[in-house]
Amino acid sequence: MLVAMNQSSDSQQLRACLEHTAPFSASAPATLERLVERSSLRSIAAGEPAFVEGDPSLWVFVVLRGSLAATARAEDGRDVSLRTLSVGDLGGLTALDATATRSASLRAIEDATLAIVEKRAVREALESDSSFATALVAYLGEHIRSKTRQIATAVARVGRDPREQIAFFDAKPYERAAFERRLSDGLRARWIEAKLDASSAAMADGYPVVCAFVNDTLDATVIERIAAGGTCMIALRCAGYNNVDLAAAERHGIDVARVPAYSPHAVAEHAVALLLTLTRKTHRAYARVREGNFSLHGLVGFDLHGRTAGVIGLGKIGRCAAELLRGFGMRVLASDPTPDDAFDARVGVERCSVDALLERSDVVTLHAPLTPDTWHLLDARRFALMKRGAVLINTSRGGLVDTRALIDALKSQHLGAAGLDVYEEESEYFFRDRSDKVITDDVLARLMTFNNVLVTSHQAFLTEDALDNIAETTVANVREWLDGRRGEALTHRVARAPSGG
Repeated sequence: MLVAMNQSSDSQQLRACLEHTAPFSASAPATLERLVERSSLRSIAAGEPAFVEGDPSLWVFVVLRGSLAATARAEDGRDVSLRTLSVGDLGGLTALDATATRSASLRAIEDATLAIVEKRAVREALESDSSFATALVAYLGEHIRSKTRQIATAVARVGRDPREQIAFFDAKPYERAAFERRLSDGLRARWIEAKLDASSAAMADGYPVVCAFVNDTLDATVIERIAAGGTCMIALRCAGYNNVDLAAAERHGIDVARVPAYSPHAVAEHAVALLLTLTRKTHRAYARVREGNFSLHGLVGFDLHGRTAGVIGLGKIGRCAAELLRGFGMRVLASDPTPDDAFDARVGVERCSVDALLERSDVVTLHAPLTPDTWHLLDARRFALMKRGAVLINTSRGGLVDTRALIDALKSQHLGAAGLDVYEEESEYFFRDRSDKVITDDVLARLMTFNNVLVTSHQAFLTEDALDNIAETTVANVREWLDGRRGEALTHRVARAPSGG
């Protein structure tokens, strides 16, 4: 049942919610205030219904906390699962007519909180605020396109080829071409354009294997949903797995495998490409010449030869980067918890602490994994340690860098330049064409205003060689699993989380 919350804090929470939820965020200030006045917060206990199919549809709602399952009654009387709604999801906008009824039931999977807005207030806002009306039309258009894709996938699933064992989420054309070269007649995939998250997890129903990428969501809610649909393996087509709740996978008996290495040279070479572009300002020179401006003013760079590079993380990619930088005649410092005297002697690498590396390096390149210990490895304190005018390169994980602290270091001109192929909140933007939309992430938008910052869209891995290696290893992982290998028997399994962790 719906239970009213403490009214004293409702207004502030509701305003913050609507300000950050499309299409309400596009409304005029006066419209937003009227919507807040005619809204309220409601809590729903786990297992309890929020709305029941056939009830009058009186509210639009936004999920503020928890998750809820939407179901509809089929003609044969069975309840059919439609989707899972999680924090930030919006419902009720497709039935704004005053006489509309609920087309589905909504039940809390866990304790949840909804922000509910009177539909009459929404209709009035549509009539009086053109900005809100335009945003609502755009939102509904995207909603319809998303639902069309889901329906097409569901229809195709009914009569699917029995060789289709893999639900391949967030499929891109360049990935599909590489994978189809590795898949044989005995094993095929269903290519799904949508990212994997709580709203799309139902599209994996009936598939024993889900293939996901680093920006897909594999939290406890999603894992519970795909497990309920029959998925027993997650085949990651990437090296990182910080987006996977391994404890939840353990609880639901789902094996997780990854691609620990595909082409370390591809990522290391991209890091050097970013570095050379920034140090020689070729991105600015290219833009100038295209406009007929052949001036050299402001394009003075510096030699890499004879300067000091700091490599944080000496895994396969970090080692490739160290060798490339040594090839430019740079002194190379490195920080990594695992010693390797033979490699250091062969390449000419000096080991030191992260702080000492930052103090001495003209260039710092990050190649460390993202763990609780490395989250915001570069924060305000460590940016202050860096040499004035130093260049930062990050082709590893966005969460290694505190982006707000990075912006402060750039604004103060303490940091000379930054080349970023990753960003800590990249999942909403990277790998997608957002050129027709406003960037609402204020931190990302500010970062992109600097002419000494180069951002690429997580493309360091994107070479023909790397894509083929990723496809080869991922398909081999799936074949191992389908052949009966489980748990530790999988060659590239991801280590399980500790029990209860």
